[in-house]
Amino acid sequence: MPHIIPIRDLKKTSELSQMCKNAAEPIFITKNGYGDMVIMSMEVYEKKMYLIDVYAKLNAAEEQIHQGNVLDADESLKSLRKKYNV
Repeated sequence: MPHIIPIRDLKKTSELSQMCKNAAEPIFITKNGYGDMVIMSMEVYEKKMYLIDVYAKLNAAEEQIHQGNVLDADESLKSLRKKYNV
């Protein structure tokens, strides 16, 4: 369940910092009853950014497959073995 707090609670910096560290997801800040901002711990932020990077790479790989830019697995492995003398 997402954490939602009013903007006036931003004054409680120590409590807010602890809340961010304990939460496994972003915390939503409201202003006059409407969504205004989102805050999160560095750990949650780094995980989100990592997932965005993974999804972008998967999307690029799927696009390459769609365009036919693929290599035969056996040929690719032979090439790598030759390159690294394995």
